Amino acid sequence: MKNNAPGALLGPLTVDPGERMPLYRQVYRRIRELVLDGSLSRGSRLPSTRTLAADLGLSRNTVLAAVEQLTFEGYLISRVGDGTYVAAVLPEDLEKPRWPRTGDAGGEPQPSIRQLSRAGERLRSNPVGRDPIAPGAFAVGIPALDRFPWPIWNRSWSRFGRDPERRLLSYGEAAGYRPLRREIAAYLNAARGVRCDPEQVIVVSSSQQAIDLVARALIDPGDPVWIEEPGYLGARGALTAAGAELTPVPVDDDGLVVAAGAAARPGARLVYVTPSHQYPLGSVLSLERRLELLDWASEHDAWILEDDYDSELRFVGQPLAALQGLDRAGGGGDRGRVIYAGTFTKVMYPSLRLAYLVPPDDLVEPLLKIRCFVDRHSPTLPQAALADFMAGGHFSAHIRRMRSLYRERQECLLEALHRHLAGRLLSRPDPAGMHLVVELPDTDDDIALRDQCAARGVQLSSLSRYYLGSKKKSGLLLGYASPDRRQIEEGVERLAAVLGQGWGEGLKPPQRAETRS
Repeated sequence: MKNNAPGALLGPLTVDPGERMPLYRQVYRRIRELVLDGSLSRGSRLPSTRTLAADLGLSRNTVLAAVEQLTFEGYLISRVGDGTYVAAVLPEDLEKPRWPRTGDAGGEPQPSIRQLSRAGERLRSNPVGRDPIAPGAFAVGIPALDRFPWPIWNRSWSRFGRDPERRLLSYGEAAGYRPLRREIAAYLNAARGVRCDPEQVIVVSSSQQAIDLVARALIDPGDPVWIEEPGYLGARGALTAAGAELTPVPVDDDGLVVAAGAAARPGARLVYVTPSHQYPLGSVLSLERRLELLDWASEHDAWILEDDYDSELRFVGQPLAALQGLDRAGGGGDRGRVIYAGTFTKVMYPSLRLAYLVPPDDLVEPLLKIRCFVDRHSPTLPQAALADFMAGGHFSAHIRRMRSLYRERQECLLEALHRHLAGRLLSRPDPAGMHLVVELPDTDDDIALRDQCAARGVQLSSLSRYYLGSKKKSGLLLGYASPDRRQIEEGVERLAAVLGQGWGEGLKPPQRAETRS
């Protein structure tokens, strides 16, 4: 039965158009405060969004965005045909510590968060999400799961999983399943120009673990390290946790500006770089810069960590050879400068949790010993299935199909952006990868825009959060690999609706009107 009661009166709820915070976020914050301090009791009914909008003098869409976000986070419950209520159990209830408190029963309660180490605090403050990333528009880093060859993969999986050999169920080698290491080495030599043999390949759970192992092995607290600006947050976190002093080095259309890094911090211990497809901007490190970086590293006895996270997915021209292949100091010997890392999560699927690290020979043994103290080895059954999948030629065939598909989906995204948002943002094609970067005027708050889109069910990332320094650019990362044509179109329509609403309610008006595609 429909409840026609008007809902609780929200007297203290006010917003200030002069605040920098978007209006929908102010409404969200005020209602949340009323819920947490008990002014809105659990189970109480809220006024309708139409009534709230009228009381506040705002558009209904603004109030609706705030209410949807609170509902998504668990503070409110929406009942179809009945209204919106304060939840009986709040998210904070679920976050209370579940261990017994120490001390006398009548004494002061112990703090819910204990003292962390300096490394723990550095990691805790790094802006990396811990929540799962669901496929859809425009989640970044999620491949086309609807086009993965599941029947073929299941045959490889069942070949080892139906009645597995006992050796596959015991502890495996820290370096990884030997047949998979042979397949990886053969693939890297042929397709990526990486010069390595199976004994150099270390199978890890992710490129994140690869970076963490390298940081543990090579970085002491206070060691200077170059990172790309903007750059991958996971690398920033792992290196910061190791105590590195990070120097952000700018990136332009030719990739990392080596001269700027050499001028800012000439004695760096390590350089983290994504040369084949810079993350997140997508530029390629030019041959001149690659040679310049290798010469600098050799002269200063520095290491280069090459993260080749999605180089296979180049659909214009041939995939670019890895920086590691140009490192003539390596040559299978022990004096190479480049440590190469790659992953299967972007080409296969994220929950596979398999990646690889290819260090110079003299680093293999130290990294394996450190790996033993982290998680000993990656699960062996998935490694066996993947080795079989690669040996049958299915991995290479899947890559070829994804290149064609991602080119089509990127073109679909660019067309939709031009149709719905010409003059609102700046977009350009990228010859590779799984996401596009669209630029906003630097006066715009891309984090507020991201939050507004999340309230509409559109997942995207804000460009500014990838900068370490104070000089940031405003923009959005739109993943196009996972959504199909219909989802891309719907996602752009929702993004356009948010921009149309937000341009007058918290976001600054655009300063330029051209759109390149």
